[in-house]
Amino acid sequence: MTAATHSTLFPQVPETADAVLDGLDPEQREVALALGGPVCVLAGAGTGKTRAITHRIAYGVRSGILQPSTVLAVTFTNRAAGELRGRLRQLGATGVQARTFHSAALRQLQYFWPKAVGGELPRLVERKVQLVAEAAARCGIRLDRNELRDTTSEIEWAKVTQTVPADYPAAVARSRRDAPRDPAELSQIYSTYEQIKRERSVIDFEDVLLLTVGILQDRHDIADHVRRQYQHFVVDEYQDVSPLQQRLLDLWLGDRDDLCVVGDASQTIYSFTGATPEHLLDFRTRHPRATVVKLVRDYRSTSQVVHLANGLLSQARGRAAAHRLELVSQRGKGPEPVFTEYADEPAEAEGTARRVRDLIAAGVPAGEIAVLYRVNSQSEVYEQALADAGVPYQLRGAERFFDRAEVREAGVVLRGAARAGGNDPLLDGADDLPAEVRAVLSTKGWSTTPPAGSGAVRDRWESLAALVRLAEDFEQAKPGATLSDLVAELDERAAAQHAPTVQGVTLASLHSAKGLEWDAAFLVGMTEGMMPIAYAKTDEQVEEERRLLYVGITRARFHLSLSWALARSPGGRASRRPTRFLNGLRPGSTALGTRGGTGGGAGIDRGSAPGAGAARPGTLPQARPRRRGPVRCRVCGRTLTDAGEMKLMRCEDCPSEMDEALYERLREWRAVRAKEISQPTYCVFTDKTLMAIAEAVPGSESELVVIAGVGNRKLTRFGADVLAICAGQAVRVDSGEDGWDV
Repeated sequence: MTAATHSTLFPQVPETADAVLDGLDPEQREVALALGGPVCVLAGAGTGKTRAITHRIAYGVRSGILQPSTVLAVTFTNRAAGELRGRLRQLGATGVQARTFHSAALRQLQYFWPKAVGGELPRLVERKVQLVAEAAARCGIRLDRNELRDTTSEIEWAKVTQTVPADYPAAVARSRRDAPRDPAELSQIYSTYEQIKRERSVIDFEDVLLLTVGILQDRHDIADHVRRQYQHFVVDEYQDVSPLQQRLLDLWLGDRDDLCVVGDASQTIYSFTGATPEHLLDFRTRHPRATVVKLVRDYRSTSQVVHLANGLLSQARGRAAAHRLELVSQRGKGPEPVFTEYADEPAEAEGTARRVRDLIAAGVPAGEIAVLYRVNSQSEVYEQALADAGVPYQLRGAERFFDRAEVREAGVVLRGAARAGGNDPLLDGADDLPAEVRAVLSTKGWSTTPPAGSGAVRDRWESLAALVRLAEDFEQAKPGATLSDLVAELDERAAAQHAPTVQGVTLASLHSAKGLEWDAAFLVGMTEGMMPIAYAKTDEQVEEERRLLYVGITRARFHLSLSWALARSPGGRASRRPTRFLNGLRPGSTALGTRGGTGGGAGIDRGSAPGAGAARPGTLPQARPRRRGPVRCRVCGRTLTDAGEMKLMRCEDCPSEMDEALYERLREWRAVRAKEISQPTYCVFTDKTLMAIAEAVPGSESELVVIAGVGNRKLTRFGADVLAICAGQAVRVDSGEDGWDV
């Protein structure tokens, strides 16, 4: 959730141009008033950079200095572009184009292709993986799923750095890039991939930029046309510009310098895609007369979070580190960051889930909490732990809100109800806008209580619930608003991709968390080999990992937790060390250059129970994790490390002896039990735990409690029922009517 949506959803449009400047701090105001010539805004995390540039554009438009149709604001993600459009609309600056580089280039390519080349633009391939797989097969090279993904990414890197297949091996050597395969093989696959595209007359996303650059370079009349259209440019996240994107920007500009860029070299975390901070760092060299404004007032995070972030960067090295910004918190004091050490990864996930649950119980909304990890494969154990703790969650990177089928369907029925007005019987008895929306969406699956369990049904309900909450906020901000007004608002939001918030703890990689913020952030898996990642070998690669951790830390507004596990699996050798980046920053450690450090000390939370040690102010106590031995497959005896396999107590590919009838009886019992306690089904037991029970068929409490996902608490609450069902006995459960037998 961004600061804009966190404060107010429906701010009043400023009445005058001068009113646009109200509420800006001196540096943000300086940005807004710098409407001529090159401008470089160096903006630290949480300093209101989006606020500054959107108010700059809005002030220029509202004062008549800028014509909205001549302004092009570009950024890197659809979400960020949608936020820019949403903010500009709220400021009364309609008509300004805010797009990603690819979206802006694609529009130009589609418009000018018939004139520049003739015929229709080749079809755009949205996913190139299949073509890369075919190219590898033609070359006689077998790629597994991970190798295929890495090879695809490598081709993308080559294209955005404007490297042709024949030059790829030399480019890898020159950049000291760690290629996923032999560069000669990758060059061959890359060349064959390009050949397949030509054979089928298709293009990929990188081609969109390359072809647009080619047309603007070769056709001066078309370049002049574009430059007459767009005369004022704003580039957000400028530290992430690739050489190809910079080339396109140069062609858009021509010999003009009416350009405003905003970025932070300390947040450069996408070099693997070709991004480089050099364009930002060299901006004043290329534009000696540029206006430079630094934003260092951090409005997002407490002084404790900011202090840790500043301390992390104070140990950084390299050119980007020399240009780091020292943040100054504007929020005052809060709880100290929590550093927690766990015995193993499952214990870390369980401990994190407990802390999350306690924060929610203390009043922090689930949608204001995030669990952030280095790689996506870490998510499974946290999904399971949160489900076991009865905490709703959502994975970052899912389908865009307004593209979801249920949201499109909801828009259709809301639009129909708005047209029918008082003639729609659904609206009988609805005395305000939220009541009307609830009545209409009830036909599409919305209800006052969420459905049990997770999955597609729960996701659908969450989407509809987000629309209901939006209607409630809209009515509060605009009393007397009609259903037609809300439909118009939804249409504008859909066009801007300005989505409402879906509740649930966010699970996300550190990379995908860029640009977001939460009241509480849990940074997990903070061990050497994961942070920095094992394949970060060079000083430059290690420093980028440090910047990635900096991005993660600065996502937290108030509560910040960093944790690590000493072993991967229960009973494993405790050979891991906490990340070197925390040396000298976490209690009891000392800074020892770039490596080493003490293994912990005073102030490190060992996951001990309340009373075992003094808790720091603002932190939540932790229960003592269970001490467990290695979990072994009960079929083949192999030690299990995968969270899902540990739940089943067997390898996924080992034969299953599950009693299907027992599993179905357990599922039926769980559904009624969940309804009885008004909780999702996974709060009783997850599907994997039920499968494990149906395979083991425990006959005693001691046999049941050792099944992963049960534990003492659930044994006490549900054990008698489960053991009775496993024994083939009927179980009576109160269903709220006449009871139910299984």
